[in-house]
Amino acid sequence: MSLPRPSTFFCAFLTLLNDRLGESIVFPLLPFLLAGFTSDGRVLGLLAGSYAVAQFAFTPLIGALSDHYGRKPVISVCVAGSVLGLALFALTISLPWASLWPAAQAAGLPLALLFGARLIDGVSGGTAATASAVLADISPPEKRAKAFGLIGVAFGLGFILGPALGGLLGQINVTLPLLVAVAIAMLNLVLVLTVLPETHPPDARRAMPRKRDLNPFAALQRVFTNPQVRRLCVAFFLFFLAFNGFTAVLVLYFKQAFNWGPGLAASAFLVVGVVATVVQGGLIGPLVKRFGEWRLTLAGLGFVIAGCLLIPLATRANAQPVVFSAVAILALGTGLVTPCLRSLVSRRLDSEGQGAALGSLQGLQSLGSFVGPPLAGLAYETTGRQSPFWLGIALLVGVALLVAGGLPGRNSAMTAGLHGSDS
Repeated sequence: MSLPRPSTFFCAFLTLLNDRLGESIVFPLLPFLLAGFTSDGRVLGLLAGSYAVAQFAFTPLIGALSDHYGRKPVISVCVAGSVLGLALFALTISLPWASLWPAAQAAGLPLALLFGARLIDGVSGGTAATASAVLADISPPEKRAKAFGLIGVAFGLGFILGPALGGLLGQINVTLPLLVAVAIAMLNLVLVLTVLPETHPPDARRAMPRKRDLNPFAALQRVFTNPQVRRLCVAFFLFFLAFNGFTAVLVLYFKQAFNWGPGLAASAFLVVGVVATVVQGGLIGPLVKRFGEWRLTLAGLGFVIAGCLLIPLATRANAQPVVFSAVAILALGTGLVTPCLRSLVSRRLDSEGQGAALGSLQGLQSLGSFVGPPLAGLAYETTGRQSPFWLGIALLVGVALLVAGGLPGRNSAMTAGLHGSDS
């Protein structure tokens, strides 16, 4: 293999960064962007979850298409879809519906367009998977781990830059961050079309799989029939259902309970990005060697529960110090739980079963990210503003019980987790 051009790495990195930026710029501003159309937590929850369900449904197909037709055409279409989705969202938010088309607004057309925009962006969310495949194509096996390190760097940078840009620009004009997200996606598309080479040669192409093999639920069914990982996978799903549920209504809660504006709300997510990047980028390795995955998973769940508990206890007088402390604790806990729970699943499988099971975890994460926000939005509107946090705490306690004592072969799991440094 000839040496890959630096521009290939840069295109893959920018695509990964754009994938996270588009989401992390928009998400903390959703309640403010929707203020002219609705303040209903149920609508916010559905809108927050629509991206995840589209991604869940189409990611297997996008991966198969890139194996069959090559990386460049698929990644070009995906980035173009991201441009289209973000541009439609920005245009819908920017139009003066109330003054020019009040009947259309009354009929719910703007909300329908916003849902369409999020679904388009979600369908084209295979950019991250395809960009990762590009990195695998151009890296020899002994350097693949280092190349995949770009994924973590891009995602961490996206989670930091997105809220920072959203908070800073949102204070000038709440739609300005959307326009910046569109501009970044357009730059990404231009570079992919003009600079990125095809990295998947024709002789390595694969035939398209059968339709049933592209069904995302089929992979989940297979993993849930494996008694070695069934309960851990339930725990993984419930964790993301709970976490993505209460975080979906978090900014709406800040806005209504504390009268926070876009700057403060986005700053809270900036804290999450910084802490999560530090934990997963530098601390997780030494911590696993010292304490093992099993202990760290339970400790991380404890941190997430503590952070979730702090938020409804905050008042307007102490909101800033309490909330910023809470989200930092939440980010610390999530940074521990996600990689360690994945590792616990991996430890309970032989080499032949790992690929399918670990691949299914991404599907479970997307499914939890879809189910959680609408449930939290429903609870927010029907039971009370603070109910999503208490519901999240109850689910997280259930996750901790599954991990701590409800697993088949509990002793072997504990031994593996407590002696993670021996493997």
